[in-house]
Amino acid sequence: MRAVGAVLLLIVLATTVATGARRWRVPAPSLLVLAGLGVALVPGAPALHIAPETIGLVVLPPLLYASAEELSLRDLRSVWRPVTVLVFGLVLASAATVGALAAALTPLPASMAFVLGAVLASTDPVAVTALGRRLSLPGRVQVLVQAESLFNDATSLVLFRVAVTVAVASGAVSWQAAGAQFAVLAGGGSAIGAAVAAGVTLIRRLTTDPVLETVIALVTPYGAYVLAESAHTSGVTAVVVAGVLLGYSGHRLTDARIRLQLHAVYAVVIFLLESVVFSIVGLELPAMVRELPAGSAAWPLQALAVAAVLIALRVFWMLPLSTAVRSHRGRPSWRVAAVVSWAGTRGVMPLAAALSIPLAAEDGRPLPGRALVLVLTTAVVVFTLVVQGLSLAPLVNRSGLALEPEHTAREEAEAREALTRAGLVHLDQLTDLESIPEHVVDRVRRGLEARLEQGDEPATGAPALASYRALRREVIAVQTTALRHLYDDHLVSDTTRRQLQRDLDLEETGLGTP
Repeated sequence: MRAVGAVLLLIVLATTVATGARRWRVPAPSLLVLAGLGVALVPGAPALHIAPETIGLVVLPPLLYASAEELSLRDLRSVWRPVTVLVFGLVLASAATVGALAAALTPLPASMAFVLGAVLASTDPVAVTALGRRLSLPGRVQVLVQAESLFNDATSLVLFRVAVTVAVASGAVSWQAAGAQFAVLAGGGSAIGAAVAAGVTLIRRLTTDPVLETVIALVTPYGAYVLAESAHTSGVTAVVVAGVLLGYSGHRLTDARIRLQLHAVYAVVIFLLESVVFSIVGLELPAMVRELPAGSAAWPLQALAVAAVLIALRVFWMLPLSTAVRSHRGRPSWRVAAVVSWAGTRGVMPLAAALSIPLAAEDGRPLPGRALVLVLTTAVVVFTLVVQGLSLAPLVNRSGLALEPEHTAREEAEAREALTRAGLVHLDQLTDLESIPEHVVDRVRRGLEARLEQGDEPATGAPALASYRALRREVIAVQTTALRHLYDDHLVSDTTRRQLQRDLDLEETGLGTP
């Protein structure tokens, strides 16, 4: 019961802080980490120890799946070359550089120093997606950062397993064995993810029940992860591949009613999991620091040095690749390199990897430096989430890369006009066929033509549209009140009330956010 109470308290705390972050327009991951740190530093606060299996099995699959579904497969095709370079080249360079730096600056033995390098070699998809969700980055830039964080898991996981094997067994691992392990992790995970996506696609085509569709959507990431891990491949890669494939074709498998329900359910799940997981990052650090052996007082400076080297190395690699994400080819851009580098944060996955480091070597002796590796990993994660997270939006705004609100509004207006004209063309074809009563076609046409007339007003179109939406919401609120009165006066049944309320809710949802 005590564990259940702690989890519930954590959920309440995380939800409260995340709600405040949205109100204050502060990145929620950064504020959640700070809140976790604050709670952990309160005298008498119990130490929190989270098993890595809990993070890997319970938390990561739906978060990774949601991030992968948001990834644009179209834009991914345009940046696959730089993504490939980063997934392999930058991960290997980061692991080697951090390992060498840790061996020189810290009391860690060389083997454990390279375990630290492997843990911190890759960016974290959960943190990258959570921080980048509110930024108005160009499509290619956003996809580059997000795709890199999603697909670099296999490379970093192979490095981590090789480094742990060397540290625990004090043995050597051949490049051939490492290459074979990578092929099994990445290739096997990709194959299982594709198979799960194909199976889910077939099942979803056979059902139109919103409840079943919701259950399938919630179970899919867990199914892909468990199947891949059971086959000793990468569960993260399987979830990512399944998410990307289903995100590309999912809109063709469901209708509007099911899509609205799926979006609402997943929004709640992702909000709760992100809130809890970033709070855990902050809560873990003080407890880990208290377990450090004597002579480790310099860990803050060591963590700062590691974080600075990771950022500098990332800028160095991103500068020549910056031309691949620009709309026009030209010289490398320091602005693009800086933004993409600063957006690549560490997060939950490095922490889960560090927590899974064995406690003892093969001979039974405690693994030297494990506590310091945990502290440095968590400190770097906290630094990236807090410092980079809080300064990322100002950096994007000052770089000039952020899309202006006018650009997004203009693109949306042009797309709406194209959709409306496509609908009018279809109505003209129906009129020629005389397959539908003319008064029905005219009624739909008047609604579409009214939308075109609103969009054709260049000076007052946007204010007029905003006024229309505000007035329509006001009318819907009056209708909702009238419906409640009808129900209270026993003039309509509960079934009728629920159906009419749902119709009003869907209509209000179609007006967009106020």
